[in-house]
Amino acid sequence: MTSNAHPPAQRVVKVRRDYNTWVANETLEDYALRFTPPSFRKWSEWRVANTAFGAAAFLVLEAVGATMLIEAGFINAFWGILATGLIIFLLGLPVCVMSARHGLDMDLLTRGAGFGYIGSTITSLIYASFTFIFFALEAAIMAYALELAFGLPPAWGYLVCALAVIPLVTHGVTWISKLQAWTQPLWLFLLVLPYAFVLAEEPDALRGLVHYGGERGHGTVFDFQLFGAALSIGIALVTQIAEQVDYLRFMPVKTAANRRRWWAAVMLGGPGWVVPGVLKMLGGALLAWLALRNAVPAERAVDPNQMYLIGFSHVFDNTSLAIAATVVFVIVSQLKINVTNAYAGSLAWSNVFARLTHSHPGRVVWVVFNCLIALMLMELNVFQAIGQVLGLYSNIAISWMAAVVADLVINKPLGLSPAGLEFRRSNLYDINPVGLGAMAIASALSICAFAGLFGSEVAPYASFIALAGAFVFSPLIAWATGGVTTWCALWRHLPPVSAWFANGPTKVRRWPIARPIRGRSAPCAAPSMPAATTCASRAPACRPSGWPCCAGFCPARPSPTSIPGSPITCC
Repeated sequence: MTSNAHPPAQRVVKVRRDYNTWVANETLEDYALRFTPPSFRKWSEWRVANTAFGAAAFLVLEAVGATMLIEAGFINAFWGILATGLIIFLLGLPVCVMSARHGLDMDLLTRGAGFGYIGSTITSLIYASFTFIFFALEAAIMAYALELAFGLPPAWGYLVCALAVIPLVTHGVTWISKLQAWTQPLWLFLLVLPYAFVLAEEPDALRGLVHYGGERGHGTVFDFQLFGAALSIGIALVTQIAEQVDYLRFMPVKTAANRRRWWAAVMLGGPGWVVPGVLKMLGGALLAWLALRNAVPAERAVDPNQMYLIGFSHVFDNTSLAIAATVVFVIVSQLKINVTNAYAGSLAWSNVFARLTHSHPGRVVWVVFNCLIALMLMELNVFQAIGQVLGLYSNIAISWMAAVVADLVINKPLGLSPAGLEFRRSNLYDINPVGLGAMAIASALSICAFAGLFGSEVAPYASFIALAGAFVFSPLIAWATGGVTTWCALWRHLPPVSAWFANGPTKVRRWPIARPIRGRSAPCAAPSMPAATTCASRAPACRPSGWPCCAGFCPARPSPTSIPGSPITCC
């Protein structure tokens, strides 16, 4: 072979070319592996908020409320539901605001909030498990509705309900936003209708509900252990925050003109989902009690089909009409949430396998993969073990979310970790013990408590252990390590890429200044490009480039916005 011989041209087969086209089409991909640039965040604030708010339609909320009622009695379930809503709202607020402000999905947000590059891969796997567990629970409810209306065996109903979602998710938020907008009025009408008739026809129904003590009759008075057991079931819903984030990253850039609309939309589509969520859990408790009063067995009373069949029987005297209304409501509700579960799962799996296999066949492939895993769980009848499944999963879920929030609201304001959200691979360590370590310790302690290793008296408080553990160990580990594991030492002086678009692509913004960390110089303050930068340490300024120059250090690196230009050099 001669030295100037050319290597043979690669033969690209047709299937591979299709995959390449899918990955290049951001309408299909929805920036599954990257942050969402301002140019793609083109929808209005209210359209994004309406799309995110549509996820509150899921009927597992009613099933969770009913399960809490039957296991702990109304008094304990009531306070457990309120505590669940309060915790989810407080944890979700900073996460949703940061996502909407910087266009980051949950993986990138976790990566920059104390977990590192591989650390966020682990949490993406946790998140993916949430999506297929809840996909299976929601699709099982829909399958039971098909059995109620058409006599379709559940095994076939599971298959139909799983496959029906796939074509609705292929084009990402573009199609999902249309589905949520079209179905929202019908869903809201059918949601309110049975409760209005029940309360109008049976005003004394609430009195009987308040005195219900659960299946064992021990919950007629408030009991801390029953309250903790109820909370451990409901708090698993905390991971729903991540699904809201996957939509809020498309929120338009906040400006002075849209500031009020932006905040209202973020609150509605972000942590605000928990307001109807709490009402739906309380509504599920009411409908489950009505079902129990009508001699429905407890294991069937937690099925939302039975709940709303009782509710719509107050609306229609004709049983066929009540069944039809129930089935329509259940199908609409479950399609609204399962497009979100399938979409969020595809993002999570894309991030997991892109790092494990260093390849990405396309987000659509992982939509199918996620649905197939959920189908397997449905065939295993996971819905009948909803209390045990959610109770165990909640320990890991709340540890993860609490560790992320602890870094955002404690570590960064106190200077224990650098300000800003840095998610670029080259600027991060693979493992950051601040977030990952706090999550691991809190999860281990709470799971041990849940399993009864610390005694049966401590088991109901496993959720509190997970929450408190993450908030305690995250700042402790950050203080012990001095923040040196957050950013790679070479790039410690560079501003996070999220700061580029904090006030829009054309707005001038100063880089966030972090406090000095264990004697190291803090990141510089510099105006955004193309103005010349000036170092906080009074070192010579760099040429106009948008990157800071700290203590005479200037990296030879192109700008993060990929705008063509010469490498950075010092003056």
